Amino acid sequence: MALNKITPKELYEKMKQENVTLLDVRAEEKYKAYHLEGSNIESLNIPKTHILNHTFDAKTDSLPQGKEIIVACTTGNSAARCAAVLSEKEFNATVLVGGITAWKEFIRNK
Repeated sequence: MALNKITPKELYEKMKQENVTLLDVRAEEKYKAYHLEGSNIESLNIPKTHILNHTFDAKTDSLPQGKEIIVACTTGNSAARCAAVLSEKEFNATVLVGGITAWKEFIRNK
């Protein structure tokens, strides 16, 4: 199954038009140090181990069914694995290509 993907530029444009749910799967320390913020972003942090181990609980159950969830990690690899698991669970998961690293680069050069 092919995963949905979104580039930092596409995400930036999307955030100007509509509310976005962003799931950051990095460790809590990395999330606290830097994460995407904005008036149109609902930013959630559920570490990848939680999702990859299929540890679904109140936190993961609170993810919106039927609404696109942008999944981000540092470079995109873990996000892709997490998005695959979430897709199996009927979530509409989309991977941020290049992760937070690519996002920071895009913002710096925009």
